[in-house]
Amino acid sequence: MQTLLIPTRSVAAATPRTRIIVADLGARAFSFHAGQAVFAGLADSTVKRPYSIACSPQHAERKQAIELLVQIDDHAAPDPHLERVEPGTLLRVEGPFGSFALPAPLAERRLLLVAGGTGIAPLRAMMWDVLERAPDVAVTLIYSARAPEEFAFVEELAALEAAHRIELVLTVTRQSASSWTGARGRIDRTLMRSALKSADTRCALCGPAEFVEGVSKLLTEAGVPPDKIVTESYAA
Repeated sequence: MQTLLIPTRSVAAATPRTRIIVADLGARAFSFHAGQAVFAGLADSTVKRPYSIACSPQHAERKQAIELLVQIDDHAAPDPHLERVEPGTLLRVEGPFGSFALPAPLAERRLLLVAGGTGIAPLRAMMWDVLERAPDVAVTLIYSARAPEEFAFVEELAALEAAHRIELVLTVTRQSASSWTGARGRIDRTLMRSALKSADTRCALCGPAEFVEGVSKLLTEAGVPPDKIVTESYAA
């Protein structure tokens, strides 16, 4: 693992509860696989926490930066150790680490990504990695969030669907008075079977532990072999 002291290039709201922090690599070499994570914290603090890298290796190389999707607490402030992050703030980044990754090359011609909440971060990295390396692979993304406003990167994802580069299914799990016309409720057998075109599909799941366990069970019940399912989970 590398340890880098790098400045924050930008901070932007992704949803009411998350922010996208772009950390500037500059000319530093930083090699990672889509799906891996880093530990990040303020340069002058010993506190560090794990975050999945939310961009593909190709994007990081072109932009000379990595993106992190950071959870915000109920008081509308980032996690305490990142509360002072703004453009120019120096970060300590350690990594990469983790075995959550897709095989390279990808043998299957279909890829199903299933994200719960901030689990979208490493799956976005995987999505872009496959779109750039293997554009002939059919990519489907199922993304579950509590409410419509809690979908991160939603404009980007909608644009990819409009360009017929991915198939996108968004579902919200809480009742809302909004004008949301998309899917509602937790991912179930019906939704899974409609999105899963073939059991010969590589599947990658990320989200809270209970979410990942439930989706994994739905996939195996639908006939997907366990060795075609890769998972990453976190405490909700």
